[in-house]
Amino acid sequence: ALENIELELFGRKLGIVTGYLKAIKDLTAEEKRTIGPQLNALKGELQTALLNKKAECIGAQSGKDVLDATEPYVNKGERGTLHPVTIIQNELEDLFTQLGYLVLDGPELESEYYNFESLNIPADHPARDMQDTFYVENHPGMLMRTQTSTMQVRAMRTYGSPLQAIVPGRCFRNEATDARHDHTFYQLEGFVVGNNITFSHLKGILEATAHWLYGAQAHVRLRPKCYPFVEPGVSGEVTCMLCEQKGCRVCKQTGFLEIFGAGMIHPHVLVEGGYDPKAISGLAFGFGLTRLTMLKYGITDIRLMHGSDMSFLKQF
Repeated sequence: ALENIELELFGRKLGIVTGYLKAIKDLTAEEKRTIGPQLNALKGELQTALLNKKAECIGAQSGKDVLDATEPYVNKGERGTLHPVTIIQNELEDLFTQLGYLVLDGPELESEYYNFESLNIPADHPARDMQDTFYVENHPGMLMRTQTSTMQVRAMRTYGSPLQAIVPGRCFRNEATDARHDHTFYQLEGFVVGNNITFSHLKGILEATAHWLYGAQAHVRLRPKCYPFVEPGVSGEVTCMLCEQKGCRVCKQTGFLEIFGAGMIHPHVLVEGGYDPKAISGLAFGFGLTRLTMLKYGITDIRLMHGSDMSFLKQF
């Protein structure tokens, strides 16, 4: 209210006192000598009155719980917590770095080549349809990555063989949202390249991961599944800790929750990475970090992960 009064009196264009002061130039010399000092005195009195009133108002508010929107934010000692997905990512990075793996990162805005073509997914493959992918307007051939597998060929070309690496990160797919699916999710890709890499190595890695996160009681179930970038490929499921294998809506009443895809790296992908598939073999696996987190903490709805409910987030 005081600011409004100040603008009404002293605004540059429409202020009342400002208008009087501007009009002095049109007065005669005699009128200027008489009226000029009076206007200046009036201006000073009004400005002093405004300052005193502001001080009075501020004094009346002291000691009260008042929000001053102009005051810089000062943390009063409240500390945040790590997001549950971040906690699980850190745990897995601890596991794999102990096993000698590199931890790599890559771009979220990706080219079709690294997201699809380098991974043996040609232009006519169904995975490249709009229902699975967010393409970027006015950027031909660019999309939000659908998987962190996009770093496989990059890493192969950079580090050669032997190679062990994981790539955690955020991915995007045009999914229908429900209790176990979301358009934005987190994944941890892993791959090993070298001499005489076999499927038994892959099974051992997957079981070690499940036991690291959930204890010895966790069981891994592998079932054949077709993925273009691996041959053979498997769908990996872990005991549903949410219902203790009794069946729930998250595991679709099966007692197992699908949390990863895996397999032996396809020869075409090895060629793209600069290897001779007759001499070099490799394995790859992709964990859904978000689903691993749901299993670990008994979270029954994936949509809670990206909400702003502090009562949920502060539990971790």
